[in-house]
Amino acid sequence: MSAQELFVASARKCLCAGRKSLSALQSLDLAAQISAVDLGLKPALLYDSNGACAVQVQEYLNSLQSLGLVSESLLTLDLNGNSLVINAGAVRSNLKQVLGDDSVAVIDVCHSLEKPIIIDIQRREVKSMIQDLQSLLQLDSADKPVCLGEKCEEWNLCTVFGLLLGYPVTYWFDQTESFENCLSMTPLLVIAASATCAGHICHLYSFSVPAGLQEEANCKLENWKLRLQKRFEQQNVLKDLCISQSTVTLPAVCL
Repeated sequence: MSAQELFVASARKCLCAGRKSLSALQSLDLAAQISAVDLGLKPALLYDSNGACAVQVQEYLNSLQSLGLVSESLLTLDLNGNSLVINAGAVRSNLKQVLGDDSVAVIDVCHSLEKPIIIDIQRREVKSMIQDLQSLLQLDSADKPVCLGEKCEEWNLCTVFGLLLGYPVTYWFDQTESFENCLSMTPLLVIAASATCAGHICHLYSFSVPAGLQEEANCKLENWKLRLQKRFEQQNVLKDLCISQSTVTLPAVCL
């Protein structure tokens, strides 16, 4: 069997939700995403192809690793019921860089604000969350999902997802105050990155930044693009990197 056929067979065997398994196209898209994480083009993938649980995602990873299709550095993370596939080394390196050189813009979108503002990454609530993540993600390999347990209930998961997925901007809000935000009818610059893998388009990144903060966040956005392009040039599995941007304005934004 070819590598593509092995990827499809593993996905359809391990990732059934009820009686429904992934289609061949979904399986190939997932394979491209997993390969991107394994290559360090993105530190993590939020699994949302179907309702498969973290244990099933780990079984899928174990199958791929036993076939030699991906490295042992990939782990399954169970974050409050959400399944993520992470490159442990890439995530740790990214979190260290975030704290060390302020490479991520954290945007406060609390409902009580008139408009979004960028806050200091060293803010106590954000910094302690990153440090907690660092201490919990010390494993280099695991054959079962890493469950972060009750600790993550205190975190703003929107911020955590942004950090784990390697975005140069991430949103934060005081969830003790409200889960609503101030992004309604705010023009948002949506930045997306994609590539091709064995003829299939692989969507690597998609995130937004309020257009009014683009200039303030521009240095972080440009550095993110340069780092992604450099990593892309160091591999030959994915091809034709494309980074695009568009602007949207929505009556409500769910984070």
